[in-house]
Amino acid sequence: MATTSDIRNGAVIIHKHKRMKVMEFQHVKPGKGGAFVRTKLKDIQSGKIFDETFNAGRKLEFIRVEAKTMQFLYDDGESFVFMDNETYDQLNIPAESVGGGKNFMIGGMNVDLLFDGSEVLDIRMPSHVVLEVTKTEPGFRGNTAQGANKPATVETGYTLNVPLFIDEGDKLKIDTRNGEYVERSKE
Repeated sequence: MATTSDIRNGAVIIHKHKRMKVMEFQHVKPGKGGAFVRTKLKDIQSGKIFDETFNAGRKLEFIRVEAKTMQFLYDDGESFVFMDNETYDQLNIPAESVGGGKNFMIGGMNVDLLFDGSEVLDIRMPSHVVLEVTKTEPGFRGNTAQGANKPATVETGYTLNVPLFIDEGDKLKIDTRNGEYVERSKE
């Protein structure tokens, strides 16, 4: 059985009879007392996030998850449809299970689905995606202090803040972890 020293971001453990995904962790060794691990856990079933502290060396039960690359095809309103790149089988995942990834998925994009047996636990997005701006206000030269931003909507319907020089039709590189603008893409 594994211990707290085996905790990694993205690992799935059984805690309080539920499957929890480790979102963040930090090993802490205070001056007095024993070391411990501070974690942020996400309940896979409900999506709720909990802060939990474990004493160093505590035994934990890890779930072995299998990652499979699948292609996102389309959103039918109730579920997201993915295709296995090897067998061409299609898999429907309820929209509420997709979470924040729905803001960044476009048809034809490959993502990793994490499975526990045949059940989908999570969708692992690439760290950055390139999306086209479909709607934004024009930016005017000279109306800025320093670092002014404006809202822009991308092809998935997601809205984020971008610099004033971004126009409709531009392709943006977006960080999927926090949903923020990174740079204008050359693609």
